[in-house]
Amino acid sequence: MSDQYEAVRARISGKVQGVGFRVWTRDEALRLGVTGWVRNEADGSVAALIAGSDGAISAMIERLKRGPAGASVSGVETETIRLEKTPADFRITG
Repeated sequence: MSDQYEAVRARISGKVQGVGFRVWTRDEALRLGVTGWVRNEADGSVAALIAGSDGAISAMIERLKRGPAGASVSGVETETIRLEKTPADFRITG
């Protein structure tokens, strides 16, 4: 039986593209010590995968609700998922 790790998949909506949201997200993730990825979606939202301790994940979600200067976040939808392996770092993937 393999170990599984909890993570959160988030979709951030609002004015979140063209405002440095992905770079800001990566920087915040590094500060909090979470791993995963962030990317722009075709519908204008931003998607992220966040893995780490429960406290760090919660803190990251709270930061995503604010976003960087210039962003206007209208919503953050989250879904807890299980991973077979946690990401080694935090990357901008698209």
